Amino acid sequence: MLSRNHALVAAMAALCTMFCAMSAHAEDEDAPRVMSAQEYAAAAGIPPVFTVTPEDHHDTLPSLRNAMVPKNGYGKRTHFEGLIPLPPGSTDQSDGAVQRTASPTRNTPTTQLNFDGVGDGFTGPNGTFSVNSAPPDTDGAIGATQYVSLVNTGFAVFDKTTGNPVFGPVATNTLWSGFGGGCETNNDGDGVVIYDRAAGRWVVSQFSVSTTPYLQCVAVSQTSDATGAWNRYSFNYGSTLFPDYPKMGSWPDAYYETFNMFNGNTFSGANLCAYDRTSMLAGNAATQQCFQLSSAYGGVLPSDLDGATPPPANSPNYLINYGTNSLNLWKFHVDWATPANSTLTGPSAISVSSFSPACSGSGGGAGTCISQPGTSQQLDSLADRMMFRLAYRNFGTHESLVASHSVKLGSGTSQYSGVRWYEIRSPGVTPTVYQQSTFTPDTSFR
Repeated sequence: MLSRNHALVAAMAALCTMFCAMSAHAEDEDAPRVMSAQEYAAAAGIPPVFTVTPEDHHDTLPSLRNAMVPKNGYGKRTHFEGLIPLPPGSTDQSDGAVQRTASPTRNTPTTQLNFDGVGDGFTGPNGTFSVNSAPPDTDGAIGATQYVSLVNTGFAVFDKTTGNPVFGPVATNTLWSGFGGGCETNNDGDGVVIYDRAAGRWVVSQFSVSTTPYLQCVAVSQTSDATGAWNRYSFNYGSTLFPDYPKMGSWPDAYYETFNMFNGNTFSGANLCAYDRTSMLAGNAATQQCFQLSSAYGGVLPSDLDGATPPPANSPNYLINYGTNSLNLWKFHVDWATPANSTLTGPSAISVSSFSPACSGSGGGAGTCISQPGTSQQLDSLADRMMFRLAYRNFGTHESLVASHSVKLGSGTSQYSGVRWYEIRSPGVTPTVYQQSTFTPDTSFR
């Protein structure tokens, strides 16, 4: 990985190239607006640090069905989930978008199939799973014929038609059996699974952070069968900044992954990265390009493509986090042929109705206040960040992003929680909040 000094030099070189290109099109009003280093310095204290690094290692797993399952199991531990500073003035506000009536039942689709996913005591062809981490980071994705359920450090593959498990549960690092290094030996979790609908491929990632250097382990299936062959990669993030809470999105030009970087317990800002999707689909050597933001920005999500229609040609990936009564939108355009031409545009602030993060202010503040029936054990709201995924769909007549996060209703010991969701239209032109609402099961707020 590039050193901090070399990375800054690379960033300045890239920014210079961006500005030269921008001035050449200064009269094109439709050209994307790229923030200068001076503007970033004014807004966030320092410019984003741009790095281009090769993979640490890659190879091929011939068959997941025949992979050696690690014997160290899942373990049990409290998982590090570093807290992100909340936006100023955001912790003691009334919610401006809370639902006042129940949703019409006619809008709820009929359930066609129910089955148990990976959870405590779940049993499949490869054994029985036990919940091993708090928070558990439950996750899942739907493919052409299968559903993959992943819970932090373990996963299973299900037949989508019958709901029967066809593989698993196994430790997530089974995907890196024989790979070598931290990706094989460490089963550290924060796992994410997505389905690349455009290519008909599965993508699974988890980090290796028990040893250094810190790695992100990424596997791309060779077909739509998650139990078959996989192309495997590891990407290096050095030994100083801890790459926490990785979240991924699929886009035509890259797999985008974002991190919350920590130096010990001190938040250092979001890291926005792109992996060379074309190379990874082919099983070839791949690089990553990253923009490290300042500590003013955290909990950023990349957009993940839904539906059969791709975004417009050369469309950037859209990334979002939240501020005080606002959403922040970035546009990440990656250029694999000439990395110095890659750009990060934004953030653009999109005003939304007032809200406060769940468990914040007088009713909590540490993130854990969500009650559950039958126990006094409370749940972590993870309300200092957006909720995975940031779903993108091109409807032909318009582009749409759907985002959500946890908010609070009420105050003090009377605090309840809800989910604020948004539909943002035309993110590539003039981002507009087309719909927004806060849903809560508590009827006193309707």
